[in-house]
Amino acid sequence: MRTVTGRTDHVVVVGAGLAGLSAALHLLGAGRRVTVVERDAVPGGRAGRLDLGGYRFDTGPTVLTMPELVDEALNAVGDSLADRLDLRPLHPAYRARFADGSTLDVHSDGEAMEAEVRRFAGPREAAGYRALRRWLTELYRVEREQFIGANFDSPLSLLTPQLARLAAVRGFARLGPSVARFLHDERLQRVFSFQSLYAGVAPRKALAAYAVIAYMDTIAGVHYPEGGMRALPDALAAAARDAGADLRFQTPVAWLERIGGRVTAVRTTHGERIPCDAVVLTPDLPMAYRLLGHRPRRPVPITWSPSAVVLHAGVDRTWPELAHHTLFFGREWDRTFDELTRRGTLMSDPSLLVTAPPGQGMFVLAPAPNLRVGPVDWDRVGPAYRDELVGVLEARGLTGFGDAIEVEHLVTPADWEAMGLAAGTPFSAAHTFAQTGPFRPRNLVLDNAVLAGCGTTPGVGVPPVLISGKLAAQRITGSVGARSRRPAQARRAHRTTRG
Repeated sequence: MRTVTGRTDHVVVVGAGLAGLSAALHLLGAGRRVTVVERDAVPGGRAGRLDLGGYRFDTGPTVLTMPELVDEALNAVGDSLADRLDLRPLHPAYRARFADGSTLDVHSDGEAMEAEVRRFAGPREAAGYRALRRWLTELYRVEREQFIGANFDSPLSLLTPQLARLAAVRGFARLGPSVARFLHDERLQRVFSFQSLYAGVAPRKALAAYAVIAYMDTIAGVHYPEGGMRALPDALAAAARDAGADLRFQTPVAWLERIGGRVTAVRTTHGERIPCDAVVLTPDLPMAYRLLGHRPRRPVPITWSPSAVVLHAGVDRTWPELAHHTLFFGREWDRTFDELTRRGTLMSDPSLLVTAPPGQGMFVLAPAPNLRVGPVDWDRVGPAYRDELVGVLEARGLTGFGDAIEVEHLVTPADWEAMGLAAGTPFSAAHTFAQTGPFRPRNLVLDNAVLAGCGTTPGVGVPPVLISGKLAAQRITGSVGARSRRPAQARRAHRTTRG
């Protein structure tokens, strides 16, 4: 594995999102001095927050999977998840509602889910689910360290015994057909393959390796932090600060000083100069490359994932049809993906994700084409599309939804673009074969500049982004996982004195 050359005593991390905070914690645990600069007033990045009319909204991820990755980052500085967050497992993890009126609750417990599948689709499908569960578990076990959690220097990095094992478990097949080997009911196939949309690829085209996302959602379990997802970046930032990091909020970065292939200082819009021995960049890829003044060569341009329209709605009532996460599937499936990824049009038969956490506002997500594939005039179309989404949800069981809205905020691909996200998508580079593993944009881009976040290795989603921070730190330190030498008692005392 290639690593940063020269001194690495002081590292500046640009961005206090989940990737940047993960990198900071792993760097601190390895004995580095860390400064984190963030343009916003609070940590979180894409794991954002909105307070509107007395309602609280998570504007990015709405649940947490693989919480052990959070614990790993906190353990790097001798801290722990149990000390920082109060997590609540979600039962069910999802509720799926289909156009034919049927409903399926998705449980992470194997026996409960098998019973639910038997009720929903009969004993043959229940047996298929048991086999699918075994396959998903094996796939994750093969991928966890050698693919998801690995730095790649070139495609040759794949030439390990693990490659043969991944091929043996059909990781290089297509996701949709792979799930269909186990489940014949088309509705069940959707539940275990829709996750590829967040990877930017239709299930029929996505690598079966991305079924690990379904493993994280439907087997490993889904959790929700007390206080909302904003509690996660708050906890990571607090732990980093207590471990000695210098966190500077409302501090946008203007440019980077370079001598040859080495970054020597970070310059902020406030006129500050922060000397550094290495830098971790977490902004979206085009912004990171602009700051570096360096764009790595690629044989083909980057393909961007589909985007999303999000309606944040504070409502004065609840609906028994809703779980924490409810998927409202339309009748169309393949056509929907074709519209989003090839035609660049809005879904003619929308499939929607509704999040309704207790005590917070609702979150309605409608996948949409990104601005490169579908250059929609969102200033004109956005309000009408909002009305269409409200109508669709009312027709699918949320009677009175529109009248129940007290406050609302609509986010479109144009808004994502205004936030600095390429092609107006929060899901960054798609996980096509040419943008997977060693073919994904590399995280070591200059002698001492490393990328982290969803645009680089390993990819999109809260667990991959946390891993990306660890991998970035590994490029700088050569190893990750060193525990802080500060005794736990001293850390607790430090937190107490800080109030």
